[in-house]
Amino acid sequence: MKEAADTFVRPRFRALSADQVQEKSPGDLVTVADREAEVAIAASLRLSYPGALIVGEEACAGNQRALAGLAEAEHAFTIDPVDGTRSFVAGSPDYAMMVGELRLGRPVRSWIWLPEHGMAYLAEAGAGAWCDGVRIDPAPRPTEPGDLRGGSATAIQGTSPGGLAPVQAPPWSAGVAYTHIATGRLDYMLFGKDWPWDHVPGSLILTELGGRTGWLDGTDYHQRERPGWLLAAGTPDIFEITRVPLADARGARMSEPLDP
Repeated sequence: MKEAADTFVRPRFRALSADQVQEKSPGDLVTVADREAEVAIAASLRLSYPGALIVGEEACAGNQRALAGLAEAEHAFTIDPVDGTRSFVAGSPDYAMMVGELRLGRPVRSWIWLPEHGMAYLAEAGAGAWCDGVRIDPAPRPTEPGDLRGGSATAIQGTSPGGLAPVQAPPWSAGVAYTHIATGRLDYMLFGKDWPWDHVPGSLILTELGGRTGWLDGTDYHQRERPGWLLAAGTPDIFEITRVPLADARGARMSEPLDP
């Protein structure tokens, strides 16, 4: 991931030309850096794990067969080559590169690399989570709803559902958001999209730190299901404290336009 970042991504940071940025759909950007980094990371994984299923965002977005296979494959990897492409294009350092490893649909290892911050997060199922080689301990958390720090897409920003502190604008990168929850800068985040390459890596990190990721109906996250609007929280208690107020607020504002 670091090699791909240094070869394909960082040289384009704040140096993209107009023809190197495209829209996959309205508001959903992709750059030449995304595509080239994914090809490089996928090739490296195939060399080391020739029998594994590789599901990359740019190659497999919208490919329902590949997504279905991810939940059943004996061994699989997800790749998000530039997570937070909007931030990357805007020249913000808050973007990430992510890889998740699964065995029979269960996340077993994950990696998040923040190229501009020079920080590496990783987790292994049952063995903990780490940042730059130092084990991460669970962060202290507020106990009162009004003290919980969290974010969501535009529709409910600035509101205080159920007495929560005003909902913040999110970092426009799931990888960055998960690292913020892991280290206590945020207590929860509500995501409008639940693609596996966005959430397999970070959800494992939170699991190893005693957190919880799931949908607003209270069911736990699993990449075989995709009902949307995924909630990640630093603890199971925070998940339950925030889930219903956020679900109610989302329901009341479903007609408002949302950012991805």
